[in-house]
Amino acid sequence: MSDQSVHDRIGEYVNKDDVVLFMKGTPIFPQCGFSSVVAQVLNHVGVKYESYNVLEDFDLREGIKAYSDWPTIPQLYVKGDFVGGCDIIREMFESGELQQLFADKGVKAA
Repeated sequence: MSDQSVHDRIGEYVNKDDVVLFMKGTPIFPQCGFSSVVAQVLNHVGVKYESYNVLEDFDLREGIKAYSDWPTIPQLYVKGDFVGGCDIIREMFESGELQQLFADKGVKAA
């Protein structure tokens, strides 16, 4: 698959849903600790999100790193904007910034 088509596909993914998580594994069965932490944070906050398992798609796994210019996975997008990886999401959650970001962007939390 060409870089451009992967880039286009990622663009569709991040713009299709309000909250998108690219992770290793699934929210129910994460396959890395960092992905597990971000999924747990999102579940705790209670936002609806779409996830994509990069372990099932090599082009997606490599393409997302180029798309965001961020070298690691997981990666969280809110309303089409890259927010960060595990450490950033954890810090934002602990400070209340993540919940505020969802509120500011009009993303409903439980």
